Order: sequence, then C-alpha cells, then structure tokens
Amino acid sequence: MANCVQCGRKLPGFSFGKKLCSWCVQHQAAQRGEEGENTVQRVEVAPWLRSDSTSRIVTQAIFGINVAVFLGMLFAGVKILDDPSGQDLVHWGANYGPYTTSGQWWRLLTCVFVHGSLEHVALNMFSLWYIGSLAESLYGHITFAVIYLIAGISASIGSIVWNPSVLSVGASGAIFGIAGALIASLTLGEFPFPRRQISMTLTVLVVFSVYSLYEGATSSGIDNAAHIGGLIAGLVLGTVIATLAPGRDSALRRFAAFAVVLAILGGGTAWWLYSRDYLRHMQRGVGYLGEGKTDQSIAELQTVVRRRPDFAPAHFVLARAYAAKGDLANAEVEYRRVIQLNPRSESAFNNLGFVLLEEKKLSEARQAFQQLLALNANYANAHFGLGSVAFAEGNYQQAVEEYKQAAQQEPDMEGVYYRLGQAQVKLKLYDDAIYSYLREQKRIGDDYDLEIALAAAYDAKGMKQEAAAARQKAAELTGRE
Repeated sequence: MANCVQCGRKLPGFSFGKKLCSWCVQHQAAQRGEEGENTVQRVEVAPWLRSDSTSRIVTQAIFGINVAVFLGMLFAGVKILDDPSGQDLVHWGANYGPYTTSGQWWRLLTCVFVHGSLEHVALNMFSLWYIGSLAESLYGHITFAVIYLIAGISASIGSIVWNPSVLSVGASGAIFGIAGALIASLTLGEFPFPRRQISMTLTVLVVFSVYSLYEGATSSGIDNAAHIGGLIAGLVLGTVIATLAPGRDSALRRFAAFAVVLAILGGGTAWWLYSRDYLRHMQRGVGYLGEGKTDQSIAELQTVVRRRPDFAPAHFVLARAYAAKGDLANAEVEYRRVIQLNPRSESAFNNLGFVLLEEKKLSEARQAFQQLLALNANYANAHFGLGSVAFAEGNYQQAVEEYKQAAQQEPDMEGVYYRLGQAQVKLKLYDDAIYSYLREQKRIGDDYDLEIALAAAYDAKGMKQEAAAARQKAAELTGRE
C-alpha cells in the first residue's frame, strides 16, 4: 500500500495512481487560494488519545443493556449462573431458526443482548468495552451504533443459515462486526498518526479475530457461524466508510451506503429463505411430530415433498407421522418412496418391515427384513423383525432362533427377551421362558405385562407360589387389589 509522497501518510486502499493524501491535496488547494480564508485542514484525533467519557456513551449503553438483561434473567429465576434451559433462553429472545423464520424476526436483534452464562456475558462485555470504545471514538456515536446493530443482525442471520436448529445468544457476533469494521477502516483509511500505532492496533484486532474463530472451530457450544457473519458484515461496513464516506461530515453518504448494505443483506436473506423454505417446513414438521401433533406434522411435510419430491428425509419423517397416526397404508407408500430414492437406507427397510407386519403382510415384511440383512448382516432389529414374522405365522421355533440372534447382537434391545419368552412358552419351554422373562426384568425393571407373562409361565410349571407373587406384583403396578 503506497504512502503520500508529500507527508508520508499511508494512502487508502484502491487508490491506484494517487500520490498525495487528501490532507495534502487540501493543503495545496489552500496554498493556491482555492480554499476560503477560514478553512482549516481537517485532522482527526487518534481515537486512543481521546479521554472524555462521552466518546463511548453508546458503548456504555450497550454494556448496560446486556448487564441489565442478564440480571433480569437471574432475578426471574433463570439458572443463568449454571446451565439455563433452551426454553428459558427462547423466552428471553434467543435466536432459534424454527421460531425466527416463522415470523419472529425480532429475535435476530434481541438475541444479541441475551447471554447463556456469567462467563459468557463477562467475556463479551470485556471485549465490547475495549473494542467498542475504540470504534465509537473513531466513527462517532450514531455510526458506531448502526454498525453494531447491523453486525449483530448479520451474525444472527449467519447463525440460522448455518445452524437453523441451534439456539444462538450473545453479543460476540456484533463485537466481531466492530472488530471487522476497524480492521477494514484502519487498513484502507487515512489517519494522521504514526503508522506503527496503526499496525499495533491492527495486529491486536486481527489476533483477536483469528484466535476467537479458532476457538470457535475447535470448541463445542460456540456459534462460529454467528462470529463469521458478524465479521463479514463489519469488514464490508468498514470498507464502505473508509473508501466512500471517511469523514464525519459525510453522514448522508455514509448512511446511504449503509442503506444499500442493509438492502443487500435483506435481499440476500430473503432469497436464501425462499430457496430453503422447504427446510423451514421440514423443521416445523419434525417439531410437530415430536409434540405429538401428527396432523400438523403431516401438513408441513406434505408441503416439503410437493416442493422437493426427491428429498428422501422428508418422505421418511412423513412416513413416521403417518405411522404415528395409524395410517399404515400411507406410511408404507412413503417408506417405499424413501427406498426408491435411497436403496441403501437401512432405517427405511427396518421401519417398512414393521409397518408391513402391522398390516399383516407377512411375506412382504419378511422380504423387507431380509433385504435389510443383505445391507447389514449385523442389524439386530432385522432378526427381531424376522422373529416377529415367524411368530405371527405360528413358526415358533424359527421365532426363537431369530430372537436369540437379535439378543446376541444387541443384548440391551428393548423387548427382545420378552418376545423370546413368549415364543418359548408356545413351544412349552417354560424354564427357558422364565429365564428369558427374568432377563428382561433385570434390564427394564418391574413391568405389568412382564409380571403377567411370568405368572403364566410359573403356573404352567406348577410353581403356584411364584405365580401368585408375580400376579400380586402386577396388581401393585396397576393399583389393583
């Protein structure tokens, strides 16, 4: 980057062919009589030399709002000093994709003032106090506030674009934006103080940004997408200020440039949301299914498969929703569609097999489980399914063999020893059945159906006392006498 041939000041970036800085140009114009008698060459005071407290009034206000919100959460009973719940953070304005993109756009801004722990807010406020004070003294109150808010919103957008299902809170994205703006402005702008001071400040800012991004990439629980979104916005805004409107007397030009940046940001976000709108419906569908609202889930997921017929995950979740509602025919159709789109989907073959089993389509269910074993010979659920098919057909010996194979591959599988015991009872292998039931009891604890099955097996063996004890326990489990 070139220096002014007259005074040695560093010239701004992209100043190809320029030899004089703006101050020397103005000074020469004054010498030629082209400036008024009262015109004074503008020289900005170095930000770090200004000591009046009013120079960081916006920084102080932002600091105060963050602390006030943190204390408000603390006094409201939120476990903010330990590990607050996601529900509490959402209540206080956290950025959460399914809510934010469903119309609660205010979360893009409110999340910037919410923090998840004492350490979180302390680190961010420490960084804000240093970086914010420096930026506010350089840009002025209003420009600094606008940069902070735009960077914070950009960070929130970056978060929901990259992590649409992750809660995001904290001021770090906005602070990264301020750091990015300073880096761009100090690199591209003109300042009447030693180059060494600029270099030292730039070094601190770059090290802060790089180290923080590295920490975010290597540590869990850090929303690096928000950091990157804020940093990029800050770099853009700092570049705009340094190259298009460097002077504080260029307020109209500066805010016109900000408006263009905001328009681009808003337009880009709107385009992204439109192009990814099916994911928003997908998230809603999954959420409704988790809440047991199957009709709403099906409606959302049907929207997804209409817009993206080749999106296998939507067909899979839609099949689950149909199955939860008891609509087995449509569940079967959707699982077959998943297999058509992804012939190696083990989960689709597994779920299809059990849907077919419930539909009493035993030969088709067996075929699905056999295809699953062809994909993965160690898939214990496939043997469990084949055992269930054999049991339904009355082939109890084969059922025993398949259940044993499933138990061997996955000893902690839920229900496998219970079903094995049922098949052994059908073969009048009562000792084996009792042993299987007790294995299941050891795994899951007391259970009404298990006690009733044990009582029947004890009765078949003539063990009346044990049978009576099992029935008594079953009665206690249900509140019956």
